[in-house]
Amino acid sequence: ETTEMTNQEEAEIQISELDLLSSMFPYEEEFAVTDHLALAELKHYAENESAEVPSSKVQFILNVKAEVPNASMVEFSMACALPFKYPTVPPEITVRSSLLSRSQQIHLNSDLKTYLMQNCSGEPCMLSARQWVKDYAAAYIDKELSSSSMTTAGAVQPEVTVFTRLWIYSHHIYNKQKRKNIIDWAKELSLSGFCMPGKPGVVCVEGLQSSCEEFWSRVRRLTWKRILIRHREDVSLEGGGHAGIQNQRKFSTLEEKCFDAHGARGNHMDLGQLYHFLEEKGCADIFQMYFGVEGH
Repeated sequence: ETTEMTNQEEAEIQISELDLLSSMFPYEEEFAVTDHLALAELKHYAENESAEVPSSKVQFILNVKAEVPNASMVEFSMACALPFKYPTVPPEITVRSSLLSRSQQIHLNSDLKTYLMQNCSGEPCMLSARQWVKDYAAAYIDKELSSSSMTTAGAVQPEVTVFTRLWIYSHHIYNKQKRKNIIDWAKELSLSGFCMPGKPGVVCVEGLQSSCEEFWSRVRRLTWKRILIRHREDVSLEGGGHAGIQNQRKFSTLEEKCFDAHGARGNHMDLGQLYHFLEEKGCADIFQMYFGVEGH
């Protein structure tokens, strides 16, 4: 039995979330309130029980840069409006980018809306929405959405299997339970790769795209100081099935790799050894994505 939030409480939550956004993204090009009058009305309303209910929603823009595989950064602009009853009801967000076709934009926004409806009722969620856009929006640029042609005359599309490899970066991985989860979940989802605990933490998983995405959605739900997908590789295999997936793998199983820990808590891994390990597996270029320097 949840108690209904009062309008005043909702207004206060909106204001504190906007304060948080402006302290995290101090530059206008990242975050900008576009309706200052609505914000002023909202603040007045939160402080005075007898005040008029604000006449318009607070509106703002969040700009997000996301990496696109084999390309540069793409900027996505999130036009956001907070309904008066937010966070009891989800925010209204429209994502745009010059690189999205109209159908890709519609698809992206409808998936974001579904995500918000499933994950954002009662809790402030602008940061998760922004993270969702950062993690997933770029994938829509390549999606050729020919859903209209698929339905015509019941045409059967050839079965396409997608092989995915995710390179996950975490501020640190020490917790034994998390390390066990990573190995158990990878096994359950038939993913191979490796997990390097310590600081920083590196996890690589590879296998069927849907399994990698399920793995990521479980892992990111755990509590982390910071965790993100540093790089993602997707390979479409025409009707490749199981054999096609096996051929793409660079790792046979998922195992924990400790590279000669040194340092007070034995938690700093030898990055030179990590580099040689990646080099052996034909993934040396990933090292630079993680650490921004050439290896060797």
